[in-house]
Amino acid sequence: MIPDYFFLIAATLLGLNFGSFLNVCIVRLPEDESVVKPRSKCPKCGKMIAWYDNIPVLSWVLLRGCCRHCGQPISFQYPLIELTVGLMWLASAWWYGITVTGLAAAVFGTLLLGIAITDARHYLIPNEYTWGGLGVGLVLSLAGGLDGLITAVVGAATGFGLLYFVAWAGEKAFKKEAMGGGDIKMMTMVGSFVGWQGVLITLFGGALLGTLIFVPLSFGNRERLVPFGVFLAGAAAIAFVFGDALVAWYMGFLGV
Repeated sequence: MIPDYFFLIAATLLGLNFGSFLNVCIVRLPEDESVVKPRSKCPKCGKMIAWYDNIPVLSWVLLRGCCRHCGQPISFQYPLIELTVGLMWLASAWWYGITVTGLAAAVFGTLLLGIAITDARHYLIPNEYTWGGLGVGLVLSLAGGLDGLITAVVGAATGFGLLYFVAWAGEKAFKKEAMGGGDIKMMTMVGSFVGWQGVLITLFGGALLGTLIFVPLSFGNRERLVPFGVFLAGAAAIAFVFGDALVAWYMGFLGV
């Protein structure tokens, strides 16, 4: 019998590699560049990075955070994201076990991290995260049979419908675009992972986080753009992990 720690180690290593790929996505997707080719290169000197210098976290540490060729520093972002995703996959495997739910948690968390960082930097949520994530969410929902697929489809439809309505109403009220299309597509993807109730939690939580965090930072600058995807990503993670407990608490509060 294979010991449990073997699967936890395997999940961590897999997460580290997905974190490395996420770095590529974060850098290239906003520029409409391929995430497949060419190979990774130093952002300073442009030299291609050999495979042994591209091992997640380890290579950065051994090279002391510098390029082997030009000696210029390489951003701490790369090992940080790799380590974050690795720990995320470890936590998912430990909390949910080696199950489809555990895989969904790891993939969903990786997507949300990519969305949050990209939106914070570029006010952009690439379709690869949203439509690609929607496809993954629907496929993973099949593990729950027809009921699981229906839950995912209804959740995706709810996410799309609610955000589309908010965007339409906001544009009518303020006479300008109130919400980007990326946020609408993001909530469609989120719905496929968390269902319609999770969509409601995500929207409420995203609005609350945005109010508490972004509004004070934007005081005196009303024209500052809102990277709403950052707050939706945080709230969606909460909805996935604690959604059922929050719904149960709320229903109990109402006495239902």
